[in-house]
Amino acid sequence: MAEPPETSVEKVAGLLLTGGASRRMGFDKALLLVDGSPNAARLASALHAVARPAREVGPGVSGLPALQETPAGAGPLVAICAGARHLRSLGHDGPVVVLACDLPFMTSGVISELCAWPAKGSVVPVVAGHAQPLCARWSQTDLLAGEMLVRGGERSMKALLGRPGITFPTEGEWAEAKKAGVSIVRAFSDVDSPADLIALGLPRNP
Repeated sequence: MAEPPETSVEKVAGLLLTGGASRRMGFDKALLLVDGSPNAARLASALHAVARPAREVGPGVSGLPALQETPAGAGPLVAICAGARHLRSLGHDGPVVVLACDLPFMTSGVISELCAWPAKGSVVPVVAGHAQPLCARWSQTDLLAGEMLVRGGERSMKALLGRPGITFPTEGEWAEAKKAGVSIVRAFSDVDSPADLIALGLPRNP
């Protein structure tokens, strides 16, 4: 993909996570068709529109330049840290928006507002009472702390959620999304199983 235009949000990079095993779903969630396109490709386009550079961490199914965490399949914390190291090697030392590949209703508008959220530290949305660390903007300080956690054997994203200085916006705080008529709860709805597809009115595929 070409670099996004100068009108996009700058100084925030993006990571799309596609390496999950999708055991509960029974097929690769990254390949779920949404509006006729694989969801990973759709999300890659939305992320690439507002974050630079944008990279996939996973097997390379989104159209973004991809890298693989080591060991593969070690979980999202390991994947995020691998992606953050790669972005630093490209010269990016600022915040990073992390996006899981199982969000069929996520939009570039919501990602853009997350990129531009008026907070200095990490921004982790809270939707329906649950923190969303895999659709969040992580500060470089917290990403470096994550690498230390990984080196110490930690694999859970919960370890990062206890870091000081994180902003946790709730549904009612998304001003631009409200103007666009976007349901934040729907935008953050993820799909982990065939039952989730049924609940969200999505066909089982591929």
